[in-house]
Amino acid sequence: MRLRDLVYGLYARRVESHLDQKQVPKHIGVILDGNRRWAKAAGGTTEEGHRAGADKIAELLGWCEETGVKVVTLWLLSTDNLNRPAEELNLLLGIIEGAVTDLAATGRWRVHHVGQLDLLPGRMQGVLKEAEQATDGVDGLLVNVAVGYGGRQEIADAVRSLLLEHAGRGTSIEDLAEILDVEHIAEHLYTRGQPDPDLILRTSGEQRLSGFMLWQSAHSEYYFCEVFWPAFRKVDFLRAMRDYAARHRRYGN
Repeated sequence: MRLRDLVYGLYARRVESHLDQKQVPKHIGVILDGNRRWAKAAGGTTEEGHRAGADKIAELLGWCEETGVKVVTLWLLSTDNLNRPAEELNLLLGIIEGAVTDLAATGRWRVHHVGQLDLLPGRMQGVLKEAEQATDGVDGLLVNVAVGYGGRQEIADAVRSLLLEHAGRGTSIEDLAEILDVEHIAEHLYTRGQPDPDLILRTSGEQRLSGFMLWQSAHSEYYFCEVFWPAFRKVDFLRAMRDYAARHRRYGN
């Protein structure tokens, strides 16, 4: 073991020992950013960057389990990403399919897809459905895999679902307008029934949400990490947990 790794390990254990378990976020949303830039900096290919990023996911989920996090939402593919050149997109889709299949195969986590399924190729749709079915009874960390996901699209889909539901009941637009409130829309989001994220974490130094969980993150805390996703370490995760625990959440006040 290199000296630097030993020092990081000791530091990580020190940070972890001082974490207040009562202040751990129950739901974390993670924007896994920086795969391509990490690969470029290392002299590697885009494929190597995406595969390294996929390999990091299980580590993150293990750290979340250790600290008491209950729900993790991973943004793996945005709706904007679907417009990438076919060669790159097909490569990325294949890597994501493998990552989702591997998560389900562990039997440790309950996998749930969030996103617009109809926008995705048939093979990807099948992989996501199979992962959900295979892990439906797992009593463990809930892992939302955001594939074909966009925050604006989610809100539009929620409103559409709400309108269709009430149309089926014979409710008029006028009657719906009289009773409509935020909870009606929340009940039709991809994450319905789940707690909103307490913490949104983004790697690679970018300080924006890019449309991630627009509705659910209204009262979330944000943490932006300079490290590219494939290089994200346990000590980086623990720093985010420590930073969150030190904040006084005011929920918009």
